[in-house]
Amino acid sequence: MVDRTAARLVIAAPASGSGKTTVATGLMAAFTGAGLAVSPHKVGPDYIDPGYHALATGRPGRNLDPYLCGPQRVAPLFLHGAAGCDLAVVEGVMGLFDGATGHGELASTAQVATILRAPVVLVVDASAQARSVAALVHGFASFDPRLRLGAVVLNKVASARHERILRDALEEVGVPCLGALGREDDLVVPSRHLGLVPAAERDAAARLFVRSAAARVRESCDLPALLALARTAPPLPGDAWDPDAEVDAAAEQVRPVRRSRTGVRGGAPASRPVVAVATGPAFTFRYAEQAELLTAAGAVVAAFDPLTDEALPPGTRGAVLGGGFPELHAEQLSANNSLRQEIAALRAPVAAECAGLLYLSRTLDGHPMCGRLPVEARMTGRLTLGYREAVALADSPLAAQGTRMRGHEFHRTAVDPPQGAAAAWGFTQPERKTEGFVDANVHASYLHLHWAAEPSLATRFVERCAAWTCD
Repeated sequence: MVDRTAARLVIAAPASGSGKTTVATGLMAAFTGAGLAVSPHKVGPDYIDPGYHALATGRPGRNLDPYLCGPQRVAPLFLHGAAGCDLAVVEGVMGLFDGATGHGELASTAQVATILRAPVVLVVDASAQARSVAALVHGFASFDPRLRLGAVVLNKVASARHERILRDALEEVGVPCLGALGREDDLVVPSRHLGLVPAAERDAAARLFVRSAAARVRESCDLPALLALARTAPPLPGDAWDPDAEVDAAAEQVRPVRRSRTGVRGGAPASRPVVAVATGPAFTFRYAEQAELLTAAGAVVAAFDPLTDEALPPGTRGAVLGGGFPELHAEQLSANNSLRQEIAALRAPVAAECAGLLYLSRTLDGHPMCGRLPVEARMTGRLTLGYREAVALADSPLAAQGTRMRGHEFHRTAVDPPQGAAAAWGFTQPERKTEGFVDANVHASYLHLHWAAEPSLATRFVERCAAWTCD
């Protein structure tokens, strides 16, 4: 039975850097500490914030991205993540109305809040404002009449007097102020070349940040009023996303390469292929639904850490090497020689994206990697960032030729050559180019994909793994 009445809040801001992550993570942790089951969500393709959300709630952080998955999947994916929870907190991306460039509201926090029929809490950096805060909030409240701006939380308030001025101004526009945080510079997550440092790389410090954010929010925000606001969200229509149903619906698309379903999903555990999924500090970028789809398709998902595990999980018949920061761990990855050699010799299906592509290269900044692909990888000073529209140019273990996907690039590295004899993708937007590698049973690319948008990726990959036999 799906609970379509889940209490929910969307935490937004006028612009990046206003304090959304601190407030959202603090609320998640504070409500969890009060005994509520809290479902954490993040708008957009960001992999890093959900790691902090998971620490705050004890549940997987989940992304809601209308560009990658389609607006029609946002509510079902939300209901799937929020199942059994008392409250869902959704952290927005950038400014409230900022979305995919050139696509209007698409992929904006405002679009997600509208789809979810959720009240918005606007986090405002008030450090250089007084009565003007009322004009700013009034503008955000009136810009889109479909959106419900339910409350404001002020951040970086200088003093009790400053807070009084701000609250008096907000009373003039009728938007309640349900919190005011001070200018505590210690409550900051460190950043580097691709944004915030992932929680998995700074476990103790990340847990301290979550505890501190929760304490600050408890002291500075009206939690009962925020919970009451969340409970005003009306029921959502439709059903929750279901990985089993998605796999069933996608099954026909992979018929040319599939075995009998009884030999994979319906078979005994011993007959189900083991799919090794890279994890650990160097491979932190993955969406929770990927493992759920792999499992639904019949795989036994086995995590391994390329930094410390000297061998792939026993019985591995396929590997998924997702995104992350191998460039920061290149020396340690290179030193794990036994695992590198095993992956170099692996002929089972491999799906690699971004960090996985670098790991399969011959070298990364001069450090020997797996050498599975004839590629040299290096750090650059150029940031490649943005949504992409792509079409698969060759059949691979992951996608049939002609499969159309929307993905996201996010890296400061480059590989030479940038593509193989058989390229993985042809980008159609924002510019036309080809990229990536399809080599025997390997699909490797810089493009990050959300498999919930195309469940046949999981079905096809697991069927290829099940059909693979060692020569």
